[in-house]
Amino acid sequence: MFRFADVPLSLSGMTRIAGRRVFLRAPSMDDWAEWAELRARSRAFLTPWEPTWPEDSLARDHFRRRLRQQVREWRAGEAYGLFVFTNDGRRLAGGINLSNVRRGVAQAAAVGYWMGQPYAGQGLMTDALGATLPFVFDDLRLHRLEAACLPHNEPSKGVLTRVGFHEEGLARQYLRINGQWADHLLFALLRADYDQIQRTPR
Repeated sequence: MFRFADVPLSLSGMTRIAGRRVFLRAPSMDDWAEWAELRARSRAFLTPWEPTWPEDSLARDHFRRRLRQQVREWRAGEAYGLFVFTNDGRRLAGGINLSNVRRGVAQAAAVGYWMGQPYAGQGLMTDALGATLPFVFDDLRLHRLEAACLPHNEPSKGVLTRVGFHEEGLARQYLRINGQWADHLLFALLRADYDQIQRTPR
């Protein structure tokens, strides 16, 4: 079982989260070149769905700063950044971020994800997101996992629905995407939903 205490300060040796066709682990500096190349190839594909990219978004120093921030967040139990790799070829395909972890009476977090264009539409993100659920509900012991997507992002809505998320409503001008405040559909997966998924034969 994955345990917070197993995570070294660098995060690079984190126990892998295994899916059927992918595995997930924390990023390391060794991933920078492959990450930058995939993001650059996928820029036009990703731009409509993401916040505006900083000028130095693909630079090595920017990536290093991101890793340092992730280390701080991981130590504090506030957020967990993961890269998604294919089992076949062990190629970086995308990423999943568990953020805004709230304890106390909420016991909740938000999830976001991205997939490089060469790997989109193949069911890999459905596999990856499903594989993170034991980490979220068994290891972090959260009660609620939230997600948001643009109303016209049919692939993302499909991923969430297939994994077991339930649509809960529309949030007006919820996030600033590609330079514009945009409405988002809100989804959530509860601990009870996860337990039901675990009981359902596959």
